[in-house]
Amino acid sequence: MSTVAAPNDLNAYWMPFTANRSFKRAPRMLSKAKDMHYWTPEGRKLLDGAAGLWCVNAGHSRDPIVKAIQDQAAEMDFSPPFQFGNPKAFQLATRVAAMAPGDLDHVFFANSGSEAVDTALKMAIGYFHMQGQGQRQRLIGRARGYHGVGFGGISVGGISPNRKIYGAMLAGVDHLPATYNRAEQAFARGEPDWGAHLADDLENIVALHDASNIAAVIVEPMAGSTGVIAAPKGYLQKLRAICDKYGILLIFDEVITGFGRLGYAFAAERYGVVPDMICFAKGITSGTVPMGGVVVRKCIYDAFMKGPDHAVEMFHGYTYSAHPLACAAGLATLDVYEKEGLFERARKIEPIWADAVHSLKGLPNVADIRTIGIVGAIDLAPNNVGPGKRGFEAMDEAYHKQDLLFRIAGDTIVLSPPLIISEAQIDEVVEKTAKVIKALG
Repeated sequence: MSTVAAPNDLNAYWMPFTANRSFKRAPRMLSKAKDMHYWTPEGRKLLDGAAGLWCVNAGHSRDPIVKAIQDQAAEMDFSPPFQFGNPKAFQLATRVAAMAPGDLDHVFFANSGSEAVDTALKMAIGYFHMQGQGQRQRLIGRARGYHGVGFGGISVGGISPNRKIYGAMLAGVDHLPATYNRAEQAFARGEPDWGAHLADDLENIVALHDASNIAAVIVEPMAGSTGVIAAPKGYLQKLRAICDKYGILLIFDEVITGFGRLGYAFAAERYGVVPDMICFAKGITSGTVPMGGVVVRKCIYDAFMKGPDHAVEMFHGYTYSAHPLACAAGLATLDVYEKEGLFERARKIEPIWADAVHSLKGLPNVADIRTIGIVGAIDLAPNNVGPGKRGFEAMDEAYHKQDLLFRIAGDTIVLSPPLIISEAQIDEVVEKTAKVIKALG
């Protein structure tokens, strides 16, 4: 059997979260990227309305980030993260900790949002073990939540297709209700007024299991992958108060919302809520090199720093934790964010973005629109083939006919462009999305 693949052979690659058979009949290929655009192999230029996959916040192939990666690769390609360190890992951890609120002072590096979430869940359970409260093992997520694809993440996650064929998952997990109600929140800009009371369901879970058995609650400040569901006004503050009342750790999954997507380094700052841990990934390197991590409060770090000095305090980590190329990319990316004021810029253009996306109201089959930060979601009514088909057709139409790239979540169009987007490009994204919606059956 030949080991040389035929040119353009698409068979070997099993693609993630993709309709593989459909894709391979009519591929949507990307071969080059710069600033706000992708290019296809044939040379068509596509406007990126999705920041790649929520991650390219600084824009594509930015020269300072590219140079930092190239220089690091030439200087040192890899260093072992167990028992050895590289200087840039400590520099990046210091900068991320300085950006986090309150006393979230310590950073543990992973390679993705999924790994960051599983790390945080292990830290939560381990923290209580170190405190002599080893019975605190229960974890609480939320319906429609997305926390990556590790077994911990899908256990606390609440998107059915991500869970249903994978067996029992982690034991001892409960879920808060989702915070979306179209009848009460339709066409919301920013945080909806209705829904803070849904945090009170945490009291019911505590009453059922007793707080002495619960380790942590994990939520996204904005549930992105399910279709952009912003936390209602006062909701996160209520969760924080209930967690404080019962000594439960509160984890914010900011893999999407971190690094400017909602106008701040972390959404925790936007809401004035200090969680006990923040999971991050995506925007830390603007998508250039895989990296994720967890920022934790000082008390959590200190709880593990016991025993003999020569002994490993936490038996957890990854071969590529704090990879030198990722650290170099992260430092350069944070420099770009700071020098160009991209977080502040996101806050400034949020109302302009919201006005533009909400102008799509009234188009055929548009059932709801939600905006927050530099994110927008347009819910489309399902067609007669069934849920998800109209959304798939919208993505396909955008790529092939409108030279636009965006994400879909079922029948929801999701827009989350790089934070460098101009006002003219905002108009272009919305105009092309309108043409896509009008073209659908």
